[in-house]
Amino acid sequence: MWETRRREKDTEEKKSYYTYIVRCADDTLYTGFTTDVTRRVQVHNQKKGAKYTKTRTPVTLVYYEEFETKQLALKREAAIKKLTRQEKLKLIDRKRNEDD
Repeated sequence: MWETRRREKDTEEKKSYYTYIVRCADDTLYTGFTTDVTRRVQVHNQKKGAKYTKTRTPVTLVYYEEFETKQLALKREAAIKKLTRQEKLKLIDRKRNEDD
């Protein structure tokens, strides 16, 4: 019984959290937070996601960052939302260049 709880706790602790940016069909950028980026983009495209993206589908994932805690991911989401569009585009380009 204790082993099961310990394993469950270990699994919870290894959960990842993500801050992401999607490009909407009208070329606007939407920033959000999730525990599953792929699923979240699918939800946005099913028009079940955020109110903002419901009328702007399809959306395309253009950026994401992974975090160990929900608090860090939410903090990063808030910071990105404060950026200008140009600053967000630079962030996206830097990440794309790192991945190449």
